[in-house]
Amino acid sequence: MMHSRDNPYSPPLSERPASAPADWYGWVHVLLAAAAMIGTLPGRTHGLGLITEPLLADLGLDRTLYASINLWATLLGAALCWPAGVLLDRFGVRPVLAAVSLLLGIVVVTMRFAGEPAELFVLVTLTRALGQSMLSVVSLTLVGKSFRGRLGLAMGVYSLLIGIGFSAAFKGVGAAVLHFGWRDTWSTIGWTLIAVLAPAAWLVRDRRDTPATARAENTSAAADFTVGQALRSQAFWAFAIASSMYGLVSSGIGLFNEGILKERGFAPETYHTVLAISALCGMLANLSSGWAATRMALGHLLAVAMVLMAGSLAALPLVSTAWHVYTYAVVMGAAGGIVTVTFFTVWGAAFGQTHLGKIQAWAQMMTVVASALGPILFALWHKQTGSYAGAFYLLAPLFVGLGLVAWATKLPRQPASSEETEEELQLAPS
Repeated sequence: MMHSRDNPYSPPLSERPASAPADWYGWVHVLLAAAAMIGTLPGRTHGLGLITEPLLADLGLDRTLYASINLWATLLGAALCWPAGVLLDRFGVRPVLAAVSLLLGIVVVTMRFAGEPAELFVLVTLTRALGQSMLSVVSLTLVGKSFRGRLGLAMGVYSLLIGIGFSAAFKGVGAAVLHFGWRDTWSTIGWTLIAVLAPAAWLVRDRRDTPATARAENTSAAADFTVGQALRSQAFWAFAIASSMYGLVSSGIGLFNEGILKERGFAPETYHTVLAISALCGMLANLSSGWAATRMALGHLLAVAMVLMAGSLAALPLVSTAWHVYTYAVVMGAAGGIVTVTFFTVWGAAFGQTHLGKIQAWAQMMTVVASALGPILFALWHKQTGSYAGAFYLLAPLFVGLGLVAWATKLPRQPASSEETEEELQLAPS
């Protein structure tokens, strides 16, 4: 009989590795995966934003040209999500993490020598491809392949560590750019990736590293989804589209947040406070939703985030006092924290670990493309209408719809192994 997957966090004993590094060593993987995700900073919008102004002044670049370089670099870089997934499923996490970290470090060090727009375009594209795309997929897959039970809690802790790490990195790198200049700072980050993160990859213990875990993995692998099966499921698209739409809106608002609040009559200092409140609430939501993911359906948890997003978007054009803005920041931060945990958790919980790298690569690629398009769409809307408000009113009901779909979406049961007959599937307990 095929085991029901209604509760993916309590797999049967037959699916639990007899001696899995995930029991305690999985938490080492969580720390390492969080460090790897923080290492993607040079390839992320907020990371590049730390050096935008001195870089433009140094190279004498036009802002429009730089924005175009960034857009196309992001879109082209998204294509490397898929190769990352293929390599992870074929060779395991350890060698891929080492290679990607090393290559990203070399590119970031080389970027300090950029002097022409063409050189900058190539290097930014490579940092996007190796950092935002490939290293992100590696980081997510490391945690996903380390836990079968308690995956939601692990992803909550992982998300919290990432939030703390990025907050510290933004502050430290920002101060370094002001003191040492963007070229020296970027070089230091590159050498850190080469000398610290790449060697740390050898701390990874693949589940296949011991005969006992290999036998257990082979037993459970027959029940894991292939990429094609995952892409044909409602669950994949419900979670991927909802997460991508969140990324689109978050990137659009993030880039123009100061201008959005200025429309409502608020000073730049308010924008800085909103960032701090959203970040804090996001980190608290990471941990609490990681706990909730072990006790409620992930579709229901994602639906809560979508409704919170809808409410915050509908309310944003109406804010008029400081407490209105801070309430918006709390709700938006909480929604972001929940989306992060559900996005990190669902792929392994719904589709198993055998093809997890490739499945997550598809989802990551969608979110990267959406995040690249968000600022452009918001800018075009403002250019045509003279305000951002209409976009929020249009998006709010869309998120309500995404929430309804998420609520109705159940994680799929694992496909049957070749030994199970059609009759057995029909008789299998639900």
